[in-house]
Amino acid sequence: MKKADIENKKSLAKTLYLSGMEQQEIAQKTGISKVTISRWCNTEGWKESRAARNITRPELVNKLLLTIDNLIEQVNASQDPALMASLGDKLSKLSSVIEKLDKKANIVDVIEVFMAFNKWLEFRAQTDPHLTPELRKAINKYQDMFVVEKMGERLGR
Repeated sequence: MKKADIENKKSLAKTLYLSGMEQQEIAQKTGISKVTISRWCNTEGWKESRAARNITRPELVNKLLLTIDNLIEQVNASQDPALMASLGDKLSKLSSVIEKLDKKANIVDVIEVFMAFNKWLEFRAQTDPHLTPELRKAINKYQDMFVVEKMGERLGR
């Protein structure tokens, strides 16, 4: 197999993996061994990318709300005046994060849209000959670049 063919299959495998498909099924669809797919997932950060793409804003808000609830329960159970005094500041910070998640479009929203778009492309590629693996690879590349740049802006880089 030529290097270009391997790269095309690797790109397709990454797209399928990020869309939620299991490694065994990806191996069957691409003709690449499951061992190779697993190695790519582990060495090229696919698992981290998939995890980042699968966290939704409502899940983040729910986790923050659970954190607030646990924090209040811990402070109440401890009866520690120092913990009680610091509770307001902690609640304020967590509430601010929730407010930002609820009010603004953020990188999580972008990733959610890209995920939906990639699933649509995958479905559409079954019947549309113009959606070649090369085109999907290019789209995925620019989506990744966009996310990395936006995350850099949010971190003040």
